[in-house]
Amino acid sequence: MRIHPRQRVRWQSERQRVGVGDAPLSVADYLRLCREDDDYELIDGVLVQRMAAQLPHEWLFQWMLRLVGGYVEARGLGIVLGSRTPVQINPYRVRLPDLLFVRTERLEVLTPQAITEPPDWVMEIRSAGERASDWVRLESDYRMLGVPEIWMVDLPRQRMRALQRSGDDYTVLERTEGRLESMAIDGFAVHVEHLLTETRPPVHTLLRELLEATP
Repeated sequence: MRIHPRQRVRWQSERQRVGVGDAPLSVADYLRLCREDDDYELIDGVLVQRMAAQLPHEWLFQWMLRLVGGYVEARGLGIVLGSRTPVQINPYRVRLPDLLFVRTERLEVLTPQAITEPPDWVMEIRSAGERASDWVRLESDYRMLGVPEIWMVDLPRQRMRALQRSGDDYTVLERTEGRLESMAIDGFAVHVEHLLTETRPPVHTLLRELLEATP
Protein backbone atom coordinates (compact mmCIF):
# COMPACT_ATOMS: atom_id res chain seq x y z
CA MET A 1 0.00 0.00 0.00
CA ARG A 2 1.30 3.44 -0.89
CA ILE A 3 1.00 6.21 1.70
CA HIS A 4 1.94 9.76 0.81
CA PRO A 5 5.57 10.24 1.99
CA ARG A 6 4.79 13.48 3.85
CA GLN A 7 2.52 11.62 6.24
CA ARG A 8 3.49 9.29 9.08
CA VAL A 9 0.49 7.04 9.60
CA ARG A 10 0.11 3.99 11.82
CA TRP A 11 -2.21 1.38 10.34
CA GLN A 12 -3.71 -1.56 12.16
CA SER A 13 -2.41 -4.90 10.91
CA GLU A 14 -5.63 -6.02 9.24
CA ARG A 15 -5.67 -2.82 7.22
CA GLN A 16 -2.04 -3.20 6.20
CA ARG A 17 -2.84 -6.58 4.70
CA VAL A 18 -5.31 -4.98 2.31
CA GLY A 19 -2.43 -3.14 0.65
CA VAL A 20 -1.35 -4.08 -2.85
CA GLY A 21 2.37 -3.34 -2.78
CA ASP A 22 3.37 -0.51 -5.09
CA ALA A 23 0.26 -0.74 -7.26
CA PRO A 24 -2.00 2.32 -7.04
CA LEU A 25 -5.03 2.02 -4.79
CA SER A 26 -8.41 2.05 -6.49
CA VAL A 27 -11.56 3.71 -5.19
CA ALA A 28 -12.72 0.27 -4.04
CA ASP A 29 -9.47 -0.15 -2.06
CA TYR A 30 -9.91 3.32 -0.56
CA LEU A 31 -13.46 2.61 0.58
CA ARG A 32 -12.37 -0.69 2.10
CA LEU A 33 -9.36 0.78 3.90
CA CYS A 34 -10.73 4.03 5.26
CA ARG A 35 -13.16 4.26 8.14
CA GLU A 36 -15.59 7.04 8.99
CA ASP A 37 -13.16 8.80 11.34
CA ASP A 38 -10.25 8.72 8.85
CA ASP A 39 -9.45 11.94 7.02
CA TYR A 40 -7.76 10.78 3.84
CA GLU A 41 -8.28 11.57 0.21
CA LEU A 42 -7.16 9.32 -2.64
CA ILE A 43 -4.86 11.17 -5.02
CA ASP A 44 -3.67 9.20 -8.05
CA GLY A 45 -3.89 5.94 -6.13
CA VAL A 46 -2.10 7.26 -3.02
CA LEU A 47 -3.73 7.94 0.35
CA VAL A 48 -3.09 11.55 1.39
CA GLN A 49 -4.06 12.78 4.85
CA ARG A 50 -5.71 16.19 4.93
CA MET A 51 -4.22 18.82 7.21
CA ALA A 52 -6.04 19.46 10.48
CA ALA A 53 -8.69 22.14 10.08
CA GLN A 54 -7.92 25.50 11.67
CA LEU A 55 -10.50 27.37 13.72
CA PRO A 56 -11.41 29.97 11.05
CA HIS A 57 -12.12 27.07 8.70
CA GLU A 58 -14.29 25.29 11.27
CA TRP A 59 -16.23 28.42 12.20
CA LEU A 60 -17.09 29.08 8.56
CA PHE A 61 -17.85 25.42 7.91
CA GLN A 62 -20.29 25.18 10.83
CA TRP A 63 -21.96 28.49 9.97
CA MET A 64 -22.38 27.61 6.31
CA LEU A 65 -23.55 24.05 7.02
CA ARG A 66 -26.33 25.39 9.24
CA LEU A 67 -27.27 28.12 6.76
CA VAL A 68 -27.32 26.20 3.49
CA GLY A 69 -28.44 22.97 5.17
CA GLY A 70 -31.33 24.71 6.91
CA TYR A 71 -32.37 26.47 3.72
CA VAL A 72 -32.29 23.31 1.60
CA GLU A 73 -34.20 21.34 4.23
CA ALA A 74 -36.86 24.03 4.69
CA ARG A 75 -37.50 24.21 0.96
CA GLY A 76 -37.23 20.48 0.32
CA LEU A 77 -34.60 20.99 -2.36
CA GLY A 78 -32.39 18.00 -1.62
CA ILE A 79 -29.62 17.23 0.84
CA VAL A 80 -26.48 18.97 2.08
CA LEU A 81 -23.56 16.87 3.33
CA GLY A 82 -20.20 17.87 4.64
CA SER A 83 -16.56 16.95 5.03
CA ARG A 84 -16.79 13.15 5.28
CA THR A 85 -18.62 12.27 2.05
CA PRO A 86 -16.28 10.70 -0.53
CA VAL A 87 -16.75 11.95 -4.08
CA GLN A 88 -15.16 9.84 -6.81
CA ILE A 89 -13.30 11.93 -9.38
CA ASN A 90 -11.93 8.97 -11.34
CA PRO A 91 -11.07 5.32 -10.53
CA TYR A 92 -7.94 6.40 -8.57
CA ARG A 93 -9.00 9.74 -7.13
CA VAL A 94 -11.42 10.63 -4.30
CA ARG A 95 -12.11 14.03 -2.76
CA LEU A 96 -13.87 14.95 0.48
CA PRO A 97 -15.58 18.32 -0.15
CA ASP A 98 -16.15 20.57 2.84
CA LEU A 99 -19.79 20.89 1.75
CA LEU A 100 -21.85 19.46 -1.07
CA PHE A 101 -25.44 19.61 -2.27
CA VAL A 102 -27.45 17.10 -4.28
CA ARG A 103 -30.90 17.93 -5.65
CA THR A 104 -33.91 15.82 -4.66
CA GLU A 105 -34.28 14.60 -8.25
CA ARG A 106 -30.75 13.16 -8.16
CA LEU A 107 -30.57 11.56 -4.72
CA GLU A 108 -30.00 8.19 -6.37
CA VAL A 109 -26.36 9.24 -6.97
CA LEU A 110 -25.81 8.86 -3.22
CA THR A 111 -24.62 5.39 -2.28
CA PRO A 112 -23.92 4.14 1.26
CA GLN A 113 -20.17 4.60 0.72
CA ALA A 114 -19.56 7.34 -1.85
CA ILE A 115 -20.90 9.64 -4.54
CA THR A 116 -19.87 8.40 -7.97
CA GLU A 117 -21.46 11.20 -10.02
CA PRO A 118 -21.06 14.98 -9.76
CA PRO A 119 -22.82 16.69 -6.83
CA ASP A 120 -24.83 19.73 -7.92
CA TRP A 121 -22.77 22.12 -5.78
CA VAL A 122 -19.58 21.89 -3.76
CA MET A 123 -17.86 24.34 -1.45
CA GLU A 124 -14.24 24.17 -0.33
CA ILE A 125 -12.55 26.32 2.31
CA ARG A 126 -8.82 26.98 2.16
CA SER A 127 -6.95 27.52 5.42
CA ALA A 128 -3.57 29.16 6.01
CA GLY A 129 -0.85 26.61 5.36
CA GLU A 130 -2.58 24.84 2.49
CA ARG A 131 -0.45 24.98 -0.63
CA ALA A 132 -1.70 27.03 -3.56
CA SER A 133 -0.84 24.20 -5.96
CA ASP A 134 -3.08 21.79 -4.03
CA TRP A 135 -5.88 24.37 -4.15
CA VAL A 136 -5.55 24.64 -7.94
CA ARG A 137 -5.64 20.85 -8.35
CA LEU A 138 -8.71 20.64 -6.14
CA GLU A 139 -10.63 23.05 -8.37
CA SER A 140 -9.38 21.19 -11.44
CA ASP A 141 -10.76 17.91 -10.09
CA TYR A 142 -14.25 19.35 -9.64
CA ARG A 143 -14.10 20.87 -13.12
CA MET A 144 -13.05 17.52 -14.57
CA LEU A 145 -15.92 15.80 -12.79
CA GLY A 146 -18.37 18.35 -14.18
CA VAL A 147 -19.78 19.73 -10.92
CA PRO A 148 -22.33 22.38 -12.03
CA GLU A 149 -21.35 24.91 -9.35
CA ILE A 150 -18.12 25.19 -7.36
CA TRP A 151 -17.48 27.66 -4.54
CA MET A 152 -13.82 28.03 -3.53
CA VAL A 153 -13.43 30.20 -0.42
CA ASP A 154 -9.79 31.25 -0.02
CA LEU A 155 -9.47 32.55 3.54
CA PRO A 156 -5.72 33.41 3.40
CA ARG A 157 -6.20 35.56 0.29
CA GLN A 158 -9.57 36.92 1.45
CA ARG A 159 -11.36 36.16 -1.79
CA MET A 160 -13.57 33.51 -3.32
CA ARG A 161 -14.08 31.97 -6.73
CA ALA A 162 -17.52 30.87 -7.85
CA LEU A 163 -17.54 28.65 -10.91
CA GLN A 164 -20.82 28.01 -12.72
CA ARG A 165 -20.93 25.50 -15.53
CA SER A 166 -22.31 26.57 -18.88
CA GLY A 167 -22.13 23.88 -21.55
CA ASP A 168 -18.63 22.43 -21.58
CA ASP A 169 -17.03 25.41 -19.85
CA TYR A 170 -17.31 27.46 -16.66
CA THR A 171 -18.10 31.07 -15.94
CA VAL A 172 -15.71 32.18 -13.19
CA LEU A 173 -16.59 34.93 -10.73
CA GLU A 174 -13.88 36.23 -8.38
CA ARG A 175 -15.32 38.16 -5.47
CA THR A 176 -14.20 39.90 -2.30
CA GLU A 177 -17.59 41.39 -1.52
CA GLY A 178 -21.17 41.65 -2.73
CA ARG A 179 -24.14 39.31 -2.94
CA LEU A 180 -23.55 35.95 -4.59
CA GLU A 181 -26.53 33.96 -5.85
CA SER A 182 -26.27 30.22 -6.28
CA MET A 183 -27.12 28.74 -9.65
CA ALA A 184 -27.55 25.23 -8.29
CA ILE A 185 -29.48 25.92 -5.07
CA ASP A 186 -32.67 27.70 -6.08
CA GLY A 187 -33.11 31.02 -4.27
CA PHE A 188 -30.00 30.68 -2.10
CA ALA A 189 -27.56 33.58 -1.80
CA VAL A 190 -24.89 34.87 0.56
CA HIS A 191 -22.87 38.03 0.95
CA VAL A 192 -19.25 37.22 0.19
CA GLU A 193 -18.14 39.36 3.13
CA HIS A 194 -19.88 36.90 5.46
CA LEU A 195 -17.72 34.10 4.09
CA LEU A 196 -14.44 35.96 4.50
CA THR A 197 -14.86 37.50 7.95
CA GLU A 198 -15.16 35.84 11.34
CA THR A 199 -17.96 38.23 12.33
CA ARG A 200 -21.11 36.81 10.77
CA PRO A 201 -24.83 37.44 11.27
CA PRO A 202 -26.80 34.78 13.17
CA VAL A 203 -27.83 31.92 10.92
CA HIS A 204 -31.49 32.14 11.98
CA THR A 205 -31.66 35.78 10.86
CA LEU A 206 -30.29 35.10 7.39
CA LEU A 207 -32.32 31.93 7.04
CA ARG A 208 -35.53 33.79 7.79
CA GLU A 209 -34.66 36.47 5.23
CA LEU A 210 -33.88 33.89 2.56
CA LEU A 211 -37.07 31.93 3.15
CA GLU A 212 -39.22 35.06 3.18
CA ALA A 213 -37.72 36.13 -0.14
CA THR A 214 -38.56 32.85 -1.90
CA PRO A 215 -42.02 31.47 -2.76
